[in-house]
Amino acid sequence: MLNEWLEIDGAGDFLGELSEAARTDLIALGTTAGAEEIKDTAVAQPLIVATSLLTAWVLGNERGPVHTWAGAAAGHSVGEFAAAAIAGVLTEAEATALVGVRGRAMAAAAGQAETGMAAVIGPDPEAASEAIVEAGLVPANVNGGGQIVAAGTRAALAAFAENPPAKTRVIPLAVAGAFHTEHMAPAVADVAAAAEAFTPSNPRLPLLSNADGQVAGSGAAMLASLVSQITSPVRWDLCQETLGSLGVAALIELAPGGVLTGLARRSLRGVPAVAVKDPSDLDAALALLSDHLPTGESTKETE
Repeated sequence: MLNEWLEIDGAGDFLGELSEAARTDLIALGTTAGAEEIKDTAVAQPLIVATSLLTAWVLGNERGPVHTWAGAAAGHSVGEFAAAAIAGVLTEAEATALVGVRGRAMAAAAGQAETGMAAVIGPDPEAASEAIVEAGLVPANVNGGGQIVAAGTRAALAAFAENPPAKTRVIPLAVAGAFHTEHMAPAVADVAAAAEAFTPSNPRLPLLSNADGQVAGSGAAMLASLVSQITSPVRWDLCQETLGSLGVAALIELAPGGVLTGLARRSLRGVPAVAVKDPSDLDAALALLSDHLPTGESTKETE
């Protein structure tokens, strides 16, 4: 996952600092760990955020810090921590440290019951959402584009998959537990306590919240939202609506990218997007910036 990134000058030092903050050897995990070890949410969460922040750092070396040229920032679930750092609410190290606590706490919470998640894909999201609730599950991620992620006990998920709503597919997800539901409540106290150690700054660019898709009013509000989203649904559909209303000209999904760009193709039709999966995608991302960001705007002053 990180082998090619580490060939970039300075990437090792950057990831080393984030490893220290997360109390996790991200470099070893991203180069030598096996698939099963990576699936552990205590490992996956800080590794995902660190890779996103590394992508932003590399782009920043080419075009200036992301907050000086981006029109908005948003992240899905754990990606919201990377977005908060890019917007300056937390430092990169603070965001990675906090998500390290989050990952460990959520892994512990997931171990208390047999829970999971499944993608529910169909033409009628409202009917699917109602069916999810009727099955004793939670619409934990409302992603737009006809996709909702249901979460709850594995028994309830299995029963739901056996009798899905009409014209709907149910696809089990390889996750450790029912994230963004009350099953994660035991993790909240640890993350809230860790968050108290930080003094958030107000965002340097429009920063969208998973709670309602709206632009965060302050750094303090965003930090509180990062804690509460552990047990609250992710409204990515509303985040995409706000991106559309802001008139974004193009989208860059930071590594490990791919999923959100796919959703955007269905919900933000006509908006060009690049998903950065590895360093080979950086040229396409920079070309997209060149097409939609005139030379000189990349160093504009922001408050």
